[in-house]
Amino acid sequence: MKEKIRDTATQLFLERGFKSITMDDIANEIGMSKKTIYNEYSNKTELVEDCVMNKYCALSEGIDLIVALQKNPIVELYEIKRYVMSHLNDEKTSPQFQLMKYYPKIHKNMKAMHFSKMQKCVLLNVERGKQQEIYRDNLDSEFVARIYYTGMNSIKDQNLFPLPLFPVSKLMDSFLEYHLRGIVTPKGRKILNTIINSNQE
Repeated sequence: MKEKIRDTATQLFLERGFKSITMDDIANEIGMSKKTIYNEYSNKTELVEDCVMNKYCALSEGIDLIVALQKNPIVELYEIKRYVMSHLNDEKTSPQFQLMKYYPKIHKNMKAMHFSKMQKCVLLNVERGKQQEIYRDNLDSEFVARIYYTGMNSIKDQNLFPLPLFPVSKLMDSFLEYHLRGIVTPKGRKILNTIINSNQE
């Protein structure tokens, strides 16, 4: 029962945002009474936290599986991007910013976990890229990992990048290309251009 509530709530939160979805909406969507939900969750904040952490853990495990394949580092970043996008409904309602505004404590905890995860992932990616000579060998890996994290979070700000001008999927592709063009070697550039050209077909 709890899993069904969590899965339904997560989907609704991602589609319409954390603020606009009520416990009544979730109960109606599942076809149960609101009282049944309150038997599992004492309040909406507790439900939001469970949804956010469960989604984060699922995404984290999926990323670990991609990294474990030890693919070309450039290909790896594109596969992670595709995987995350497919599980977040393109973030049409920018749930991260609603979470920050209405559930700041949950957002703070998630942000710390997200930073730690992305930092580790990008550091490994950069080091492998340098070993394979597709990333420049003079890169400061720690700087690259932190600037990547900062940029990835900044592009989610719809005040800076309004959806009508910057559809999320296209924006993510643009950022990834921008990031990679700054760190690749001529050998890496050929791989990147091949991926970009195949994505445009």
